[in-house]
Amino acid sequence: MREVTHQIDANGLSHFVRDIGEENAPAAILLHGFPDSSAVWQKVTPLLVSAGFRVLAPDLRGFGRTDMPAKVADYDIATGALPDILALMDRLNISTAHIAGHDFGAPVAWMLAAQHPDKFKTLTALSVGHMRAFLSAGAEQKWRSLYMVYHQFRGLCEATYKFNDWALLRKHWSAHGHIDEAISLLSRPGRLTAGLNWYRANASIGRMLNPPKPDSRGEEIVRIPTIGIWSSGEKYLTETQMINSAKYVDAPWRYEKIENASHWIPYDAPDALAKIMVEHWRLHA
Repeated sequence: MREVTHQIDANGLSHFVRDIGEENAPAAILLHGFPDSSAVWQKVTPLLVSAGFRVLAPDLRGFGRTDMPAKVADYDIATGALPDILALMDRLNISTAHIAGHDFGAPVAWMLAAQHPDKFKTLTALSVGHMRAFLSAGAEQKWRSLYMVYHQFRGLCEATYKFNDWALLRKHWSAHGHIDEAISLLSRPGRLTAGLNWYRANASIGRMLNPPKPDSRGEEIVRIPTIGIWSSGEKYLTETQMINSAKYVDAPWRYEKIENASHWIPYDAPDALAKIMVEHWRLHA
């Protein structure tokens, strides 16, 4: 099985990308979230490759071995991660791909799918539904999202997460399948702040209380086949915000619930996840 890694200069940063599978196979781009790196996809990737796909999994800006910009504003999805992925596709000569995202990778994937339907065949969103569905999901979702408020306190949040061998971070993300690996990456200078800047740029208190007006940041309706995947052990996100994402898809939509998996579906249920993704991709090749 072909397996290479790239360090690619694109959109002003050096990006680390895992590239697995035959070069001429249909491409699938997998995007991770916090506190992860592209390593979150390692269990599911061989299953997707054996099904005939080429998997490209980048470390998003600030994470893993990709450069970390200094300013909070640099982590805004619309002006940061979105052009990053498009630039990486250009550098890798990939004209079209399936796009999938987990955690913060999901809103990146939602935006890419909505604004660049010519470049993506399908969308697979894990855990996090469409931004509008998330914002309108009600009191339970707001309660589950309270930790995002804590993430806004630069310095204080970092210090308390690191205290006593990262005890608070270990407790909050207790279901994570490889928390020691994640902490090892976040322990490097500046990396925890870079990861938290994703919350500060995209889920600030101001933006949550006063969301951008519809379409003010570009097209929001997805017009490519989309599947939303949510897990029964999800701690941070309600099922409602994923189910209601159907309202923002003007194309074939499917919802799948994976039982006995935490928020980290790629770690907890790689076989079930791969089966759903491959079926989705083959149906809409």
